[in-house]
Amino acid sequence: MRKTLVVGNWKMNQSLGDIEAFFTTVKASNFTDEAWIAPQALHLSKLIELAPKNFKTGAQNCSYENSGAFTGEVSPTSLKELGCEFVILGHSERRAIFKETHEELNLKVKKALVNNLKVIFCIGETLEERESGKIEAVLGEQLKKGLQGVSSSDVIVAYEPVWAIGTGVTATPAQAQETHEFVRKFLKEETELNAEETLILYGGSVKPDNAKELFSCADIDGGLVGGASLKAESFMGLYGK
Repeated sequence: MRKTLVVGNWKMNQSLGDIEAFFTTVKASNFTDEAWIAPQALHLSKLIELAPKNFKTGAQNCSYENSGAFTGEVSPTSLKELGCEFVILGHSERRAIFKETHEELNLKVKKALVNNLKVIFCIGETLEERESGKIEAVLGEQLKKGLQGVSSSDVIVAYEPVWAIGTGVTATPAQAQETHEFVRKFLKEETELNAEETLILYGGSVKPDNAKELFSCADIDGGLVGGASLKAESFMGLYGK
């Protein structure tokens, strides 16, 4: 049986003071559920220092090379040495703003896995793509090309409709479940992953007041959460705490 997992993507947010306040509240609340957080790269060491044992710390991106002349990049080898346990790859902001390609992401996924980092691989369609009936084609291409030659059980897929990220608009549980069901079927038929065991997370304005209904859907195994993960109270609220 697949577990339910909540991952906080802090993006380029949180000061050191915010991070200290977050974990002060978490520890005072005796929160013991498994939780994953991906802060800014600058703050990874601070999270590893402050986070209780039930929290796993990960990065929001990494290079497709372990080392070399890549100014400003983040080495997956160094992430693992630091104590990181996972990395988020393929987020729509990386695809859209930084123009990361399917081929580049495929290299990143493989390099992260070689370094024993779990990978949260993000996929998602724009509103225009959804309205023009291209959801399955878009998601299928992202999965097939990004996960080509990948069979590791350390891969988690995160479906994030671009039109629902940070907009306050959330796919209905029925819409989200329909897409997750397609993703699981595609993983089974078109990739080397074990579709029944692979966690598929939903992301897109997930909040404490809609998390329970979303996470109760058959093919939704938790969430990749942005804004609601920034404050300890709302993050714990995603678990019904």
